[in-house]
Amino acid sequence: MSEVLYFILTIGILVFIHEFGHFAAAKLSKMRVEAFAIGFGYRLFGWNKLSGFTFGNLPDDFDGAGNTDYRLCALPLGGYVRIAGMVDESADTSFADKEPQPYEFRSKSTSKKVFVITAGVLMNLLLALIIFWLSAYSHGKQYLKTTTIGYVAPNSAARQAGFATGDKILRINGVAVANWEDLRNEFFVNTLGKDLDVALARAGTETTIHVERKAIPQDEAALNFFYYDGAKPIVESTLANSVAAKVGILKDDVLLSINETPVNTVEQTIGLISSSKGKELKLRILRNEKDTIAIAATPSAEGKLGMALSHKFFGEVETKKYTVFESLSEGSKALANMTGLTLTMLKRVVSGEVEFKSVFGGPIKIAQYAAKSADSGLSSFILFLGYLSLSLAILNILPIPALDGGHFVMILVEHLIKREIPIKMKIAIQNTGMVLLLLLMAFIIFNDFKSVIKF
Repeated sequence: MSEVLYFILTIGILVFIHEFGHFAAAKLSKMRVEAFAIGFGYRLFGWNKLSGFTFGNLPDDFDGAGNTDYRLCALPLGGYVRIAGMVDESADTSFADKEPQPYEFRSKSTSKKVFVITAGVLMNLLLALIIFWLSAYSHGKQYLKTTTIGYVAPNSAARQAGFATGDKILRINGVAVANWEDLRNEFFVNTLGKDLDVALARAGTETTIHVERKAIPQDEAALNFFYYDGAKPIVESTLANSVAAKVGILKDDVLLSINETPVNTVEQTIGLISSSKGKELKLRILRNEKDTIAIAATPSAEGKLGMALSHKFFGEVETKKYTVFESLSEGSKALANMTGLTLTMLKRVVSGEVEFKSVFGGPIKIAQYAAKSADSGLSSFILFLGYLSLSLAILNILPIPALDGGHFVMILVEHLIKREIPIKMKIAIQNTGMVLLLLLMAFIIFNDFKSVIKF
């Protein structure tokens, strides 16, 4: 239930911000806005100046006389602003056989049309920037004060490239690295497209290894390369009636070792557990950051204990604080970096390098991430909103029919040919886009269900 509520809250905020951008721009451009809707489909209730507060759909012959109907609709997967004289997702084509009116979208200049159609995206970008700005100002930036590799997985790209557990990275292509943030920047940002010469200290001796760019993941979302020293797996939750719950493993327990083998990563921990089906394991656990306890647990026949894990860093952390203007700069950098990462992932999906389902998530994933971020605190939830708002802006501006980017392309085409595209052609393009988007949405939702339900 909490996930459903957080999903509705998240989508409600982002859709409102996006559609308010279109609404405000249309009003400033002297266009008539007939409806401002959160959600699609059946009108649950709404308010307009003419009829007041009403439930259900308005009569087919209802004429708002230029007054906007503010409504909440049944399907909470988006929203729309119906602007007079515009072919959009509201599917209103009553104006098709009439002469353009001064208050209609189609009668306005190209600049005003572009302003209106991009205003939603601009509002989502602005929301993301403000959130990143405030986050940098209020929390600063944390730097993990280590460049030592805590664990290199067997048969991993890092192991094949020559890295080993315990290596302390000193320089990358001649640039000294003082913390894990420096290391990440040199691996994934500053040296993009280049091979790496990595100077490192191993067993008290400095050595250099050459790493070809193709051996390195293209982005951190695919990072399974190596892990920083000082990380430990921490229990996020345990399943009811699972082995973990029955033996007394609790949320926030930190796993220190399994059968006296120190564990540093979630992947290493899962590997040790899954390879011990039906065999008793001796777990050493840190509880409440002070008590070390021993627990014996026997994995199920599937090689599971029934707990969700994440990483926690126990090393030295440096927090850098920023002024208001420095925070704006940091927020802008975060916006640019996330935009670049998102576009890179989209490119890799189109090229077939990355599976579609591993990048795109639907209502269930959004609900899960929203609830998880909210459990971590208000600031974490707001930061999640910022990332999602940026993603919404980028996806909306793609040149796909029925999205803002598709409308933008048609506006530019009309400007170039010096005349309006026939209404029937616009409707056909819009309907085709809507069908494709609905099919895509159905596919995403299906993948969402597959991730939580075994078919």
